[in-house]
Amino acid sequence: MNDRNTPDHHWKPVIFDETDATQRAALDELRRDPTLTFLDERKTQRKGLHSLLPSPEQSLLDESDRWVFFPWRKTVVAVLGPNSFRHLRLDRNRNKITLAEQNSLGHLTIGIIGLSVGHAIAHTLALEGICGTLRLADFDEIELSNLNRIPASILDLGVNKAVVAARRIAEIDPYLRVEIAEDGITENTIDEFFDGLDLLVEECDSLDVKVRAREAARSRRIPVLMETSDRGLLDVERFDLEPDRPVFHGVLGEIDSASLRGLGTRDKIPIVLDQLDASLLSARMAASMVEVSETIETWPQLGGDVQLGGATIAAAVRRLGTGAHLPSGRIRIDLDTHLDALAPPNPTRRMQEPSVDTAVDVRRACVDPDALVLEAARRAPSGGNSQPWTFTRDGRTVRIEVDRSRTSTLDIAFRGSCVAVGAAAFNARVVATAQGRLDRTDVVEHGVQITLSAGDPQPVADRRLLDGVLERCTNREMGNGAPLDADIAADIAAAAAAEGGRAVLLTTPESIAAAANILAAADRIRYLTPHLHRDMFSELRWPGDLDPDRGIEVSTLGIDEADLSKLEIVKRPDVMELVHAWDAGAALGTDMRDRVLSSSALAVVVVPGSTAAHYIRGGYATENVWVTAHLRGLAVQPVSPAFLYARTAEEYRQLSTHHAEALQQLSFEFDTLLEIASTESVALVLRLSCAPKTAIHSRRLPVSASVSG
Repeated sequence: MNDRNTPDHHWKPVIFDETDATQRAALDELRRDPTLTFLDERKTQRKGLHSLLPSPEQSLLDESDRWVFFPWRKTVVAVLGPNSFRHLRLDRNRNKITLAEQNSLGHLTIGIIGLSVGHAIAHTLALEGICGTLRLADFDEIELSNLNRIPASILDLGVNKAVVAARRIAEIDPYLRVEIAEDGITENTIDEFFDGLDLLVEECDSLDVKVRAREAARSRRIPVLMETSDRGLLDVERFDLEPDRPVFHGVLGEIDSASLRGLGTRDKIPIVLDQLDASLLSARMAASMVEVSETIETWPQLGGDVQLGGATIAAAVRRLGTGAHLPSGRIRIDLDTHLDALAPPNPTRRMQEPSVDTAVDVRRACVDPDALVLEAARRAPSGGNSQPWTFTRDGRTVRIEVDRSRTSTLDIAFRGSCVAVGAAAFNARVVATAQGRLDRTDVVEHGVQITLSAGDPQPVADRRLLDGVLERCTNREMGNGAPLDADIAADIAAAAAAEGGRAVLLTTPESIAAAANILAAADRIRYLTPHLHRDMFSELRWPGDLDPDRGIEVSTLGIDEADLSKLEIVKRPDVMELVHAWDAGAALGTDMRDRVLSSSALAVVVVPGSTAAHYIRGGYATENVWVTAHLRGLAVQPVSPAFLYARTAEEYRQLSTHHAEALQQLSFEFDTLLEIASTESVALVLRLSCAPKTAIHSRRLPVSASVSG
C-alpha cells in the first residue's frame, strides 16, 4: 500500500521480545550503537498493572516485556507485552467504554483519507483504543501553514502527512497496526485500501476523491463518516444499512467522481456550498468564501475546530462499533452557539436543618383527650414514613386501619402497612392507658379497634412509657460499636414478649457482620431494580419539595455533604441502569454495611405467624422494643431488607424479576442466621447503637389527613 516505498523504519516501530533468541541478538546489536538512547520504565508500568482493579489475570502479569525501537527517534523503549500494555493503557477508559465494548472496538479496521483533519481523528481513535487497524491515506507533505491545525512540529516539515500521523500513533501504542498510502487514493490503490475496511472516515480536500471514495464504500457496504470543522458538522452515511443511498445524502443530486476531476478552487466553491448548505455556514466561514483566491488562498480552518472533529468522530465510531443507534444524517456540534447560551448553573442542593413537625403537645391537660389518642397514633413509624393508616372515630371507639392507597412494592400483601398500623395502635393504646380511659383493644381485619371506657378517667401515675412514645425518633447516626449491656438486652426481649412477639438479638461482631453483608447485598438489589429504586427515592424529601409531611427528609439521613453529593448520583435511574448492566454496584450497599457494623446490636422482631393479625401484633412488639431501647439511651434505626415481606417465589419475583433468586437466597441466609422457624415472620429489623443523640422527628401528615368517615 505504501506506493512511494518509504522505508518502514521511517514510521514503523520495531518490536523485540528478549525471550526469542534471534530477537535478543538483534536487540544486543542495537545496544552496541552509541547513538541510540535506551529508556526503561518497566518498574512503573509493572506497578501500575498490579494496582489495577480488579486484579489482572495471571497471564497478563506473567506476559514477557518487549523493547520497541523508534528509528526516527533513535530511541529504544521498554514496555509491557502487547496484552498487558493494552490492558493498562486503556484502563482509564472504563466504564465510559466497558471491557466488552473495548474488545469489540479493538477489532475494527478503519480507513482515513486526508490527514489534516484526519490526523486529529486518527490520533483520537488511537488514544481511545477503539480500532485494531488504521489505514491512513494522504499524498501531501507537512508544510508550515499546516501547523495551525496539525499537531506536528517543524521537525516534520517536508514529511508525508500519513507518515507523521503513523509515527505519532506508534509512540502512543506501538502494537496498534497502522498501514499508510503515501500516494493517497488513486484508481491503482483504491481496491487495496478498501479491502477489509469496517469504516471509512473521509477528510480529504479533493471533491472527486470524496465522491469516488463514497462510490467505493457504497459498493462494498462500508459506512462513511465525515467531519467538517466549520460549526462542527458531522455527516454519517450508513451505506452498510442503505446500499442504495445517494452520496452526500443526495444534496448534490446525481453526481459522479469523473465529472469533478480537475476542478479549480473557484469552481469547487459552488459545489462545496451546496454540499455544506451555505445558509448554515458560520458568518466568518461564509464571508471567507467570498475572499477565496482574492485575499486568502483557501478556506480557513482552526486547530480547535479540528480537534473537536476528532472527538466527534470518535463518539460516532464508538456507537457504530458497539451497535448503538447511529443513523444516516447530519448534525452540527457548534461550540460558539453553545457558548452563546452560557448561564449561571442551578444552585447545588445543600443540607438544611430538618423542618419542624407542628405536633400537638399531648401532655397538655386542656387538649381534647380523643385528639391526643390520634395524635400519638400519627407519630408511629412506618416504612418510608408513608403513614399507611386511616383513623375512624365513632363514639367511644377509635379504628386504625390500613390505607391501601399508601403502599409500595416492598409492602407485599400490606404486611409492612399492618406493622405500621400495629405501631400506631400501640401508641394510641399507651396514651389511652395513661389517661385512664382504655377499655379494650381488638385486632380486626387489617386494623385495630380501640374502645375507650365510659366512666371517669383514671390516669396512671407511671407515665414513663408515654414519655417514650412521645420522644421516640429514628436516629441514623453511626454508632461506636460498644457492646449491648445484658440488662438492656433483657428489657428489649421482655418488651417484644409482652406484645406477643420475640426479639432476636444479634450482638456478637461475627453475627452483626454476617447480617451487615446480607443487608448490604439486599440494598444493592434495591438500587438496581428500577421500580424499587423509584419507590426508594420517592420517599426522600429535599428542601422545597412538595408534600413535606410524608417521606424522609434528607437532612435526617445522618449523612454529610459528600454523601449528599453521592446521593444525587445514585438517585438517577440512567446511572443505575448502567451499573446494573455492568453487574457492578458493590458500593451501593456500603452505607448500609458500615452503619450496621457500627451497631451494638440488631434487634429483629419476630411473630409466630404470617396473617395480617400477626403483622399487626408485630407492630405492637416493634414499637414497644423501639420505645424501650430509646428509653435506655440507644439510637434506633429500621434497616429492614427488601425481601422482608416476601414469602413465596412469586412474591420474590414481584420484588425483582431479575434478582428474585438472589433475594430468596438472601432471605434464607438471614432466617438461618436468626434461627427463625418456617412458621415465624419478621415484622421489622432495628439497628441499635450507641450514637450521638438526636431530637429530630420526621414530619407527619395532620391527623385530619388520615381521618375517614
